[in-house]
Order: sequence, then C-alpha cells, then structure tokens
Amino acid sequence: MTGSPFVRWPDGATLVLASRSPRRADLLRTAGIPFEVRPAGDVEGEHAARLAAIHDQPDRYAEELARLKAEAVSVLVPGRLVLGADTIVVLAGEVLEKPLDEAEARDMLARLSGRRHTVISAIYLSDGRGRSWQGHESTEVEFLPLDPGAIARYVQTGEPMDKAGAYGIQGFGALMVRGVTGCYFNVMGLPLALLGQALRDVLATQEETS
Repeated sequence: MTGSPFVRWPDGATLVLASRSPRRADLLRTAGIPFEVRPAGDVEGEHAARLAAIHDQPDRYAEELARLKAEAVSVLVPGRLVLGADTIVVLAGEVLEKPLDEAEARDMLARLSGRRHTVISAIYLSDGRGRSWQGHESTEVEFLPLDPGAIARYVQTGEPMDKAGAYGIQGFGALMVRGVTGCYFNVMGLPLALLGQALRDVLATQEETS
C-alpha cells in the first residue's frame, strides 16, 4: 500500500482503529493510512445511561460514542495513536442507529423513503500521550421514493443490518440515493478529509514535543 502524500506518517507507526467496521478499514486503506484493528467492545451498553441523556443532541451523541470507543481501546494499547469513530443517521431530529431486526430495518427505510436526512460521523483521536482531537462531519442525503416490495427485498440481502439508518450507500443501497450534499465518505462511516486534518494536527504536535 502506498502511504498518503497528505499525512507525514512516522516510520514504523500504525494507527489503531477502535472499530470492527469493514467499511472504515477499507477507507483507511484507500487513504493510505497504516492501521490495525482493535474493536472497542460494547461501549453503548456500558455507558447506556450517559448516552441516553444526550440522545436528543445528535452531534454530541456521535462525538461521545467516538470518544468512548477510542478511550476504551487506548487503555489497552498505551502510547499508541487510537481512532474512535461513530456514525448515525438523523431524520427530523431523531437518531436512527443500526436496526435491531428486519422489521425495524424495513420501518427505517420506509420512513427515509423520498425524504432528506442527515448522516453524522464523529471521530476522536487519542495520541497516547494525553492529547486528543475530536470533531464530526455532517452530510445531507436524499432518498428516492421506495416501494414496500423493494424495501423488503433489500432487507433480505442482509446489507442493512449492521448500518446506521439501515442502508449502505456503497452497496445495493446506492440505487436508493437521489443525491448527496457534502462528504460522500462520511456516509460510508469515516469522513476522510476531516480525518486527514486531525492526523496532520496530532502528528505535528507530536513532532513539536518529541
């Protein structure tokens, strides 16, 4: 893999991705970022009360989830650069996460049909030296009208079941999308331009203090 020309990466260093998402891993490879995967575990369950208190604040909610994931893994890999990330879909102010079952996936897609919604992906970088970088990106997505039969067939493919809002823009779900305003990669789960900015800032700070 050719390293990114936009990030001056230290020799021998590797980013730790606190996520089991194959889409985030694919995007890091595309961007030329060396990484390894170390899933964070069930931070949603462990911090359910704290997260429930901010569930009606989508930006803050996504950022808190990204932070919790990064910090959960940081304690396991001291001194390493760790990336936490989280993606949510927001429809008319309501947060839509991964569907619990096929019935909920069908319901989510029926609600998204023919409408605009917002995808928010938050990132949190912990540099392993007591410093961090946090931010989020928002993208507007408009769906075509969807008939119930198409929704049912799509859900049967299994693609919606591990994705916020019950769809994947990079897969079969691409045929549902009328348009995207903002970062496309953000809808896939990792805003690459924002991540590049974060990495440049964090790595530059490391150089200054080393």
